[in-house]
Amino acid sequence: MRLAFIVAVAFGLGVTTVANADEVALDPITGLKMAEDWELVRNNCTACHSAKLITQQRGSEAQWLGMIRWMQKKQNLWPFDPDTEGRIIGYLAENYPPQADRRRAAIPPDLQPPNPFAPATKTNTNKGEPDAGTSR
Repeated sequence: MRLAFIVAVAFGLGVTTVANADEVALDPITGLKMAEDWELVRNNCTACHSAKLITQQRGSEAQWLGMIRWMQKKQNLWPFDPDTEGRIIGYLAENYPPQADRRRAAIPPDLQPPNPFAPATKTNTNKGEPDAGTSR
């Protein structure tokens, strides 16, 4: 019985591996795609924040560079030598590129809650009486 279970599990893993042969394996600890330079990204990026911050983001090379510059300016991220920076940005843009389907559609205005910061609209609250500033 135990041998049959092991064979079934092994066969199941084999089928899964064949079905996903085109996909890049994920690091079981960070969830990063284990493509070229993934360890460079892991070592430099997860020193300050979770890898989830990477895997949940998407961007072009320019967008990733902008995020790195922001972290360097605002979060005290150390400067990279040009080769390291280029490899990090290349990995991120290749494995976490922009995707149009990653954002939800905007909520229609009629379904949004009232905006407490919207300018007040003038309404007559006297129920049939003229506004206080008008003459009869």
